[in-house]
Amino acid sequence: MRGPRAPRTDRGRLLLVLGLAAAVTVFTATVPLLRDWFDLRVYYGTVHTWVHHGGRIYDYRVPGTAYGFTYPPFAAVGMLPMALVDLRLAIAASLLLNLAALAFVLRVLAGPGWRRLGWYRWGLVLCALALFEPLRDTFSFGQVNLVLLALVLADCCLLRSGRGRWAGAGIGLAAAIKLTPALFIFMLLIGRKWRAAGVATAVALAATALAACADPGASRFYWTHALWDTSRVGRLDYVSNQSLQGVLARLGHPDKPLWAIAVLLTLAVWAWRTRRAVAAGDWTAAFALTGLAACLVSPITWVHHLVWVLPSFVLLARAGHPRIAAALYAAMCTSVVWLWFDDASGLDGFLGSNLYTWITLGLLLGLPGGQSPAERSPAERSPLSRLARVRAPAPSTAKPATTAVRDQPESSSGAVAAAIGTVLGPGLGRGLGRSASSEPTGSTRPAAAKPQSSS
Repeated sequence: MRGPRAPRTDRGRLLLVLGLAAAVTVFTATVPLLRDWFDLRVYYGTVHTWVHHGGRIYDYRVPGTAYGFTYPPFAAVGMLPMALVDLRLAIAASLLLNLAALAFVLRVLAGPGWRRLGWYRWGLVLCALALFEPLRDTFSFGQVNLVLLALVLADCCLLRSGRGRWAGAGIGLAAAIKLTPALFIFMLLIGRKWRAAGVATAVALAATALAACADPGASRFYWTHALWDTSRVGRLDYVSNQSLQGVLARLGHPDKPLWAIAVLLTLAVWAWRTRRAVAAGDWTAAFALTGLAACLVSPITWVHHLVWVLPSFVLLARAGHPRIAAALYAAMCTSVVWLWFDDASGLDGFLGSNLYTWITLGLLLGLPGGQSPAERSPAERSPLSRLARVRAPAPSTAKPATTAVRDQPESSSGAVAAAIGTVLGPGLGRGLGRSASSEPTGSTRPAAAKPQSSS
């Protein structure tokens, strides 16, 4: 029995996109646990206490919790405009800033052919993105992850285009706001982009020095104490920590020597694969691999940090593996790791509670990359441009723009996964339909006082 056919007309496509958008809105508002702008409230309270009440940056705690500011001091300096507005306006500004950052990220990943995707495919893409748990959490926490990803990808654009005079500035700013993006400086060194590495280092140091001038005491405290105290950020074994350290902590082995060995092995694989990518001129792959490695080696990688894997999914689809990309993506839409919120013991706990870590590690090991521009077809040189030529719609004909989707699940996440599968390639909807979970997410359980830290 054949599944429902994709709409043939613009009116049908519009109704499908609107229906999916409505389903995604209901799903996002009711099923996943919304984070109530917790991290934004940390930023807001820190800045207001610092500016208006003479408090110290790292002494502030959200009322009723033990959680406060954990970023380098320059991040607080960059957030100073929040001292001029109330919390509701700060929330609105956060949403707009994250939407702008997401638009830029999509534009970079789509490449020059982004217009050829058309409104229908972009509508499906946006519905699918709204289900992606790291993105959901980034928006509902009021986090800065998308802004950092946009800053880093701006340098990727400059390096790919050959206009690299200011390449590295985005990486430097991102590293001054949060330490994890500093790994991209080493990526530039591996690629022998000495100037860009120098620019990134200089920008990071200048921003850090500016923060030290603004508040010497806070800078001294952060670099000598707060940076080394992971307990300020959260529990290492908390299920949201999808780093290698999180895996070891849930196994009951959080000892540093074992973690150090795992980190060194991961960095060795990353350096080898990144060197091959930059030698072939594939800077998009180099940036994607570095984002994956940064998530793995960081002591704490909350689920919302995993927006760094988005470029990897696009690269995987570009390289001719859309079904694998869609299945992995769908798994990260289900919030499945939260099923082991209370107990991550046993084989099921080892595999399930660390699922996002396994996906990140698998992408680091198996992500296609290192092809020279001559080996890649023109349509494949820009990651999302592949989507523009897969079963492109022909408005003047009656031919369906997408393939039929079978076994489509009733849940909104499965529906959108199947729809976006028709964009990525023939038959993809079936694979996505099987991968997406129709069960309520584990994150609907009552949250701890702080579901994930403000890091």
